[in-house]
Amino acid sequence: MMRAVLPRRFVPITATVLAVGAAVLVPQVTDQTTSQPTAVQAPAQVSTQTSGKHDDFVIVGHRGASGYRPEHTLASYELAARMGADYIEPDLVTTNDHVLVTRHEPEIGGTTDVATHPEFAARKKTKVLDGTPLTGWFTEDFTLKELKTLRAKERIPAVRQHNTVFDGHYQIPTLQEVIDLTKRLSRELDRPIGIYPETKHPTYFQQQGLALEPELVKTLNRNGLNRPDAKVFVQSFEVANLKALDKQLRIPLVQLTSSAGAPYDFVASGDPRTYADIVSANGLRDVARYADGVGPSKDQVIPVDATGKLGTPTALVRDAHRAGLVVHPYTFRVENSFLPVNFRSSTVAAESGNLFGEIAAYRQAGIDGLFSDNTDIVVAAEAESR
Repeated sequence: MMRAVLPRRFVPITATVLAVGAAVLVPQVTDQTTSQPTAVQAPAQVSTQTSGKHDDFVIVGHRGASGYRPEHTLASYELAARMGADYIEPDLVTTNDHVLVTRHEPEIGGTTDVATHPEFAARKKTKVLDGTPLTGWFTEDFTLKELKTLRAKERIPAVRQHNTVFDGHYQIPTLQEVIDLTKRLSRELDRPIGIYPETKHPTYFQQQGLALEPELVKTLNRNGLNRPDAKVFVQSFEVANLKALDKQLRIPLVQLTSSAGAPYDFVASGDPRTYADIVSANGLRDVARYADGVGPSKDQVIPVDATGKLGTPTALVRDAHRAGLVVHPYTFRVENSFLPVNFRSSTVAAESGNLFGEIAAYRQAGIDGLFSDNTDIVVAAEAESR
């Protein structure tokens, strides 16, 4: 039997999630402003050979390996890299003292133990986030030192009950800590690990005098990552901040889109265009003037039909490629609740379905990469496709 020759990012397909997870460096649980990881004994690295053919399909660890660890933690990011992700994705929000940290949203009641801290009870408030009232605790009301006293927890415990084992063990990372992690892992794994940061709710933070963009540019410059060959993408669901960043950054920018609604900066300025307009052929040609890629919701690439099954691909990939844009849709997850009906294994939301099949359908549609909570499955699917 012939032995497969795989790119270096591939881990053995027979490796279990737990085996890979054993290699993760678990950050110390301290109350200090910064923490250093403590090494857990890692298994010996398995040697793989590189292929002569360059594989340019991009695998992004969505919020890290969030199918296996609480999202946006150093442990989640590290596990995604060890599973074979090309990039890890930190969502960026800011503290009151203007330090960029990684959370999916500025509201942190659902992803940290802040509600159990009586000293922060008075910080709970209702704010208007992109036009919608939201009650909770917000990162911009905390200093970095205060945020470092909190611990991350699983965002969707009903679906990912196994991730709750790690509740309370990890701090909220800064962007700098994520960059430091990727530098260390790039050396250790002998392959570059990139970052794919998203500016979260840029208009919201600009209105509070805590704009994300200057700090992002400053951090990338400080780390030597603002150069054309740096392994970095920057993404946003808004448009104006990407256009501004296009004048300051020399790295690829990605316009995120959704299957409903409109960029909030459009809403705030009275611009009537929607995400549907952005992914039209004309809209994508306009995106190409300031960005290098588009990150659509996966149902904008292949919608589901009236029965919930995966339908027929739209023209999005073709039109994006004609405009010179790469296409990196989100989010590919293994649980039945996130899969089209024809790829589910049962009616139980938390059980695993056929993510391999869904990935194959989207690869057939011509996408250039994808975001996934389950890096190991995407890497295994890549190996099988070769």
